[in-house]
Amino acid sequence: MVGWSRLLSPAAKFASYRAVLQEPACRNALHQQLRRMGGDHGHHQMIIKPSRFQWDKFKDLLHFYVMLGVIPVTALVLYANIFVGPAQLAEIPEGYEPKHWEYEKHPISRFISRYILNSDQQNYEKSLHYLYEENEKAQIRLLEDEVRRKMSERNDYQAYYYRPSVAKYHRISKEAADELEALRGD
Repeated sequence: MVGWSRLLSPAAKFASYRAVLQEPACRNALHQQLRRMGGDHGHHQMIIKPSRFQWDKFKDLLHFYVMLGVIPVTALVLYANIFVGPAQLAEIPEGYEPKHWEYEKHPISRFISRYILNSDQQNYEKSLHYLYEENEKAQIRLLEDEVRRKMSERNDYQAYYYRPSVAKYHRISKEAADELEALRGD
């Protein structure tokens, strides 16, 4: 019970000041701060409140960049839909092979397919090249494993590669040595 009385004593003191805090002058002081301005020309006050600079700056930049992107994109989409319009299905002339972007119906889709995305054929060939490279790596790994197995089987040392030397430089150095020997006269 001693603990409860310790907690209740500040609450009792606050209750004694409650009547004072209910007065209109104190209520205004709790909710907003006022700055009294000097001067003889009447009652001047400035309400002190937190700054809204960061919020206003954020809203300004958000509106600016949204409009910077939304207005041109909207104009482009309107132009493409009103003046260009969707593609019409027509007969393909003899001997003409359509490009991959000519299969798209909407002009914006055609633009994206032509200048931004890869064609299906390119994607297919890229995936085939990736598979080819992985297959080559796997074959090299198998060959290296086979070489290591043979080396351990025959108790060979680890020199399973041959570094070819270029004979051209050896001949040049031999000729230079012969010339020096001829000049010295030994």
